[in-house]
Amino acid sequence: MNPAERSVVREGIVAGLIGAAVVAIWFFVFDLLRGRPFITPTLLGSMVFFGVKTPIGLDPAPGPILGYTVLHGLAFIAFGIVAATMMAMSEREPALFVAFVILFACFEVFFFGLLSVLGRAAQAALVWWSVLIGNLLASVAMLWYFFRAHRALPRTLIGSWGGVLREGIVAGIIGAAVVAVWFFAIDAIHGEPLHTPKILGNAILGTPESSGAVMVYTILHGVAFVVFGIIGALLMAGAERQPLLIFALVIVFTAFEVFFFGAIVIVASWVLDELAGWTIFVGNILAAAAMLAYYFTSHRTLARRLTQAWVEED
Repeated sequence: MNPAERSVVREGIVAGLIGAAVVAIWFFVFDLLRGRPFITPTLLGSMVFFGVKTPIGLDPAPGPILGYTVLHGLAFIAFGIVAATMMAMSEREPALFVAFVILFACFEVFFFGLLSVLGRAAQAALVWWSVLIGNLLASVAMLWYFFRAHRALPRTLIGSWGGVLREGIVAGIIGAAVVAVWFFAIDAIHGEPLHTPKILGNAILGTPESSGAVMVYTILHGVAFVVFGIIGALLMAGAERQPLLIFALVIVFTAFEVFFFGAIVIVASWVLDELAGWTIFVGNILAAAAMLAYYFTSHRTLARRLTQAWVEED
């Protein structure tokens, strides 16, 4: 190998180990919150090496844990080397970064496909969203490492969009905070502080009672709002050039509200027995108003242009 090839291999190995460690830590915390430490690597190791089909009666054991940890680490190292190669190529031709993104998406799809092959018992024990979050956290950690090694690439790829992403993240945090404060006030009035995040967190974890339910729900709640905030920021940036896109922003906010209620009715209709529907509606409206206020504070000229257009129409 020449020095450049050795550098790519070394970078890929380190990135793979980082990704594997992040996933391992995530599932350790997740299992701990469910009251069954190390059950995930035990289950997967037992399925891969011993042909176990169900988690029923399965207790943590060093053999399956060690075997799966080694296999897990090797898989991430292989993925890291491929990703490092694509990252090195992207420095010469930034357009190839699209292939890098596709690689991460394919990795996610592959893992879910593998999970479906293992059977419903594995799917029920692992919980699909925990797998999704674990892989996303690993992807973020690996990207962070790659971008530290290729500092010029983010500026080339993102350019002025860095400000848009920052705006979206801040808007998402504002929206999540408004909803959290609203439900904290509602729960306090009913004499049950943190009742709402507790029942929603327990529903997500699939347990009747968990000490980590509030933390789990708070994290998922924040991530969902940040993603939504970034979408809103992208639309606001587009509206600066084409004001009609502001209607797309309104549609996105409306769709978010409809999606949220639809998801509750389809997946967890019992939530409406615990929470009054109007409190959910008002909480989301307050969050939307706060996020829009922040957006228009950052886009004062757009707000004036829209106001003038409205007056001229009249």
